[in-house]
Amino acid sequence: MKLSRTLSAVASAAVLSTIALTGQATPATAAGSFVVSESQFNQMFPSRNAFYTYQGLVDALGAYPKFTTTGNDATRKREAAAFLANVSHETGGLKYVVEQNTANYPHYCDASQPYGCPAGQAAYYGRGPLQISWNFNYKAAGDALHIDLLHDPYQVERNSAVSWKTALWFWDTQSGAGSMTPHDAIVNNKGFGETIRSINGALECDGKNPDERNDRINLYKKFVGVLGTDVGGGNISC
Repeated sequence: MKLSRTLSAVASAAVLSTIALTGQATPATAAGSFVVSESQFNQMFPSRNAFYTYQGLVDALGAYPKFTTTGNDATRKREAAAFLANVSHETGGLKYVVEQNTANYPHYCDASQPYGCPAGQAAYYGRGPLQISWNFNYKAAGDALHIDLLHDPYQVERNSAVSWKTALWFWDTQSGAGSMTPHDAIVNNKGFGETIRSINGALECDGKNPDERNDRINLYKKFVGVLGTDVGGGNISC
């Protein structure tokens, strides 16, 4: 995606006690209840780059606690499957940490931004699970995550948790080329197709690039199967 303008036993007992007393759900990282197990993650990404660790993903979840904790069990699993399907498409099955076409690297500096490109003209290329790119996206993601990615975008290719956090930042807060965030699309039953529209709709929706679009859809169908649910409602395509 080219983001253009556009626990110990004591701790476990404490978590259970909190749920019993408050009746509120606990974020996946605190409860140790992320809807994707490590074995399922390994099944989805058998040939992934060692950089993309399961623990890195789990460590990133606290940044956006509504991710895969909203709605019923099927909805939570669908969100995980939808996110990981788009991630798989963007990275060739989590094989690529950085954008492979190095000729594109100098293009992602929008010099009209008042903060410019302090890390260098060619420093803001695609990185991470959703291939965040452009200086303005690194700044926005960094500001949201309280990490200085504008001056040091290389953190996204050197720190697995930071890399996963940038993907969750987009998923939970950005609508991209669509009209809603990917998170909202799934939890509000608008369909997997709306996640495609948000991430790369300008290039893959409304009849454009059907092979790319269908790859995302097929990965989603595969991953909901791994997690033991179905594709849900809404339009699966865009």
